[in-house]
Amino acid sequence: MPIISVIMGVYNCDNNSELIESIKSILNQSFKDLELIICDDGSTDDTYDRLLEISKIDSRIRIIGYKENKGLAYALNECIKVSRGKYIARQDSDDISLSDRLEKELRIIENKNVDIVGTCAVVFNKNGEWGHYNVPEYPEKKDFLWNNPFIHPTVLMKKSSLQKVNGYLNTKINRRCEDYDLFMRMYANGFRGVNIAEYLYKYKIDEGKKKKRPMKYRIDEMRVRYKGFKELNMLKISSLFFVVKPIVIGLIPQFIFKKIRGNNYKKRK
Repeated sequence: MPIISVIMGVYNCDNNSELIESIKSILNQSFKDLELIICDDGSTDDTYDRLLEISKIDSRIRIIGYKENKGLAYALNECIKVSRGKYIARQDSDDISLSDRLEKELRIIENKNVDIVGTCAVVFNKNGEWGHYNVPEYPEKKDFLWNNPFIHPTVLMKKSSLQKVNGYLNTKINRRCEDYDLFMRMYANGFRGVNIAEYLYKYKIDEGKKKKRPMKYRIDEMRVRYKGFKELNMLKISSLFFVVKPIVIGLIPQFIFKKIRGNNYKKRK
């Protein structure tokens, strides 16, 4: 049985070279005892067939899928259901894991009393690296007020801890923040995590092209924040601003939002 199950959700992946590069970054990890489970989330193009072809390059790749698009949370839960590893790692289909990422994360999760291990990330686009994404080394409950203190695709988690909170919630309000909800529920149930203060992941975000999410998704995030803060016993008068923060940001003009977002990544070194 593999020690680590790496899970990835894919939908209509039109850049085959990016997908292959992402997959190879997992297969080429210094830690070899792993499986890579890729779930095709009801793609309407030939993504599933291409995944089957790609899976021939390494027996550690497992492909699952279904006909209807059900969202990332559902896809990841399907991966977890068939996983055989003691630990669950995330990877996105257009990102790159550095070769020692899983080895370093595994060393920490096996030797420290934690349930989640993430890392910092280099931000890149088709033109190359353009920024850095830092996260707190020892996330506390209060860190969830501003933002998610973990970069979702960088994390390694204990499967047993993940299962105790019933995995990802596949609900309408979670469709753009399933990770934020998951980590708040894990912390509310007494689980804890750390982030390695190294850039062990390359996270694809187009500089200056990061659009604001539609307001309906911001309202959903507000509801997720309200629920999460309540479960974390942080729902107070002083935290109400953080509940409505997604709405406030949604009211900022697009050109200002792009500049702020881009500068934030560039400053995080």
